[in-house]
Amino acid sequence: MVIHPVTRLASILILTFALAMPARAVSLLRDADMEYALSQVAAPVLRAAGLSAARTKILVVNDGTLNAFVVSNDAIYIHSGLIGRMENAAMLQAVIAHEAAHIANGHITRRMTNLGNARTAAGLGMALAVIAAAAGGGEAAGAIAIGSQSAAMRAFLTHTRAEESSADQSGARYLRSAGIPLSGMLDVFRLFRGQEVLSAARQDPYVRSHPLSRDRLRAIEGYAAAYGNQTSADSAKWDYWFARAKGKLTAYQRRPNWTLNRLGDTGYRDVALMREAMARHRNSQTRKALTAIDKAIALQPSDPFYYDLKGQILMETRQFAAAANAHGRAVQLRPRDGLLQASYGRALLATGNARAALPALERARQIDFRDGSMLRDLSVAYARTGNNGMASLVTAERYALRGSLEDAGIHAKRATGLLPEGSGPWQRAHDVLLASERAAKRKR
Repeated sequence: MVIHPVTRLASILILTFALAMPARAVSLLRDADMEYALSQVAAPVLRAAGLSAARTKILVVNDGTLNAFVVSNDAIYIHSGLIGRMENAAMLQAVIAHEAAHIANGHITRRMTNLGNARTAAGLGMALAVIAAAAGGGEAAGAIAIGSQSAAMRAFLTHTRAEESSADQSGARYLRSAGIPLSGMLDVFRLFRGQEVLSAARQDPYVRSHPLSRDRLRAIEGYAAAYGNQTSADSAKWDYWFARAKGKLTAYQRRPNWTLNRLGDTGYRDVALMREAMARHRNSQTRKALTAIDKAIALQPSDPFYYDLKGQILMETRQFAAAANAHGRAVQLRPRDGLLQASYGRALLATGNARAALPALERARQIDFRDGSMLRDLSVAYARTGNNGMASLVTAERYALRGSLEDAGIHAKRATGLLPEGSGPWQRAHDVLLASERAAKRKR
């Protein structure tokens, strides 16, 4: 086995995140296609904000309420309910611009710098848990501990009106720089208009964490009037990727018949076929599902994500060899995607070829060490190839990421007895074991 230089650092980060895990959790919706689509929509805004479009993730929280937030400088979280209510890319880009402004204007960094007592430190711990979740769970709805229900986290997320006005102004500037019409920002504000007169219990979380006001709405109307409603030549591309992200999300969350009755809503033939494939698959119409996704592939033969969806359908109908072929084609087209690599490794493992699965899963781990589903598959691959020490180590790290330090300690202790003492993997196991022992002492 090749030990990558990042592995010890990854071990330390795993323990940091594990110790930060809160008791209550929500979940992230992880899908390679959807995340790529969102990254395409976000890229011009992030670049205008001076942020790295490659390093700043746009992640979807599995929650039907209207909300978006940031807790670190490398990810923007958007609730699925908010995406579902949006009608075009400009609306989504407006939300991303506003949240990017909180990062670029130093609002998050300032809060972390000002943490000075145990109560706010707990909020930071929960924020770290969200950061840990940024690449967690290769499944469509892997459970991730975020703890947004806690009082400390709510306090951490709440912005002042001054910060909101600053983010509005910066966000409008980013949109203008990217050639995105400010009508999208106005449409978002109109979604929340009137919420402030409701009781706190009835308001959407966005209103509680991002205080609105008539003055802010008038200011945005003023920006829109001054800047005009210019449109970039790339707007058609952004609308396509928005339609694809929203189409994938609604096909996953809505009833299959709802999706089948609205296949043409997106206006794009390949997206309609993708949504049909998902709905047919969920209705156990495997042949029709495969026919639909094959038609989408025929329209977009170099699209890795349609091959990935085909592989998922084949995997879930126990056609493992065909699934491995489909996932293999996906990683050929996009080899640096951790979720695609993990799916390929999972399919190879299902065929019984653990030796072939191992390098694919290790590549996935190198790209994204916090993917819990991938870690589970990787531990199985190690066990089936006779490397029980590595199997125990990876299992220990998977439990640590979940915050189950007692279970992590059991597997870490086993790993230290099986791995060569002093080696990189042994040291990783030893780190987990020490963290487990410290956690046990605190409980006593």
